[in-house]
Amino acid sequence: MDRSMQTPLAILGQLSDGAIHSGTAIARDLGLSRTSIWKALDRLRDDLGVEVVAVRGSGYRLPAPIEMFDQERIEAALSVQARRLISGIELHATIDSTNSSLIKRINEDLGSGFVVIAEHQSGGRGRHGRSWVSPFGGGILLSVFWRYARGPFQLAGLSIAAGAAVATTLREWIGEELALKWPNDILWRRRKLAGLLIDVVGEASGPSHVVVGLGVNLRLSQEMSAAIDQPWVDLASIMGHGLPGRNQLAAALIGTLVEALDRFDRDGLEAFLAAWECLDRYRGQPIMIRIGDRAINGIHAGIDEKGALRVLTKDGARLFQAGEVTLRAPEFGDEKGDW
Repeated sequence: MDRSMQTPLAILGQLSDGAIHSGTAIARDLGLSRTSIWKALDRLRDDLGVEVVAVRGSGYRLPAPIEMFDQERIEAALSVQARRLISGIELHATIDSTNSSLIKRINEDLGSGFVVIAEHQSGGRGRHGRSWVSPFGGGILLSVFWRYARGPFQLAGLSIAAGAAVATTLREWIGEELALKWPNDILWRRRKLAGLLIDVVGEASGPSHVVVGLGVNLRLSQEMSAAIDQPWVDLASIMGHGLPGRNQLAAALIGTLVEALDRFDRDGLEAFLAAWECLDRYRGQPIMIRIGDRAINGIHAGIDEKGALRVLTKDGARLFQAGEVTLRAPEFGDEKGDW
């Protein structure tokens, strides 16, 4: 971690309870000047996306408390099965990208089930080259490393399996309105709540090194919406005061992912198809799938046994292994489409 972030993070630790803390008390407790505090507060806002409220005549507070990640609390909340499958957990205050950090280390002696989790990412990645926006403490940001003996082309459907597993766990928290959009965007009332990014590196005949990244919106401010290019929602908006603790939620999702990755190795995608069908609320609805600069309009007709998207177009049923899907399809007849 950048040493220059130590002071901002120390101040954030004091403010994390959501109460008002005077500048004088913070300066005294941390041995800082008031000028140093002001500069650190600017860095919290500009570099970490943390909104700090100045209360005139009283001090500073956060809009809501932040439960910081605690490795011991996460490990204590893991199921027995998850503990067996996890080879290690590495926690970062801030990191470029949890996925990228693991990809750089695939030649190290990492065991399957190695987890990197972070409070903040400076270069978080989503699908199709997008960035994943999340302020410090505003979400669940983690990646899991896994090794498979088979080659990358034999892992078709892994993205579907991971998405179905995570969505099933989140649905237990927030109910029936949760849905999956192919291949693994997790939506609530057609707004994105969570997403997965899977990176695979390996030889054609194997082995394959897989990194599964997960981002879940926990609490985002409206100011963050300008940087997000699609409808979004966070768990705080959905659950209100019933929001689970971040460490509890992180442990549940880590356990879900490692168990899903292990099961996929044994049973393949077939073990997850029923869960996908249960969460596929958009079947029968118009969609558009974009591949490069080409757009294909049609009706979403589910997925096949390998996880490919089935679309009913004017030319009949077609299968897609890749592409960007939108539920807000334009009127049929779009000049770039083929419907």
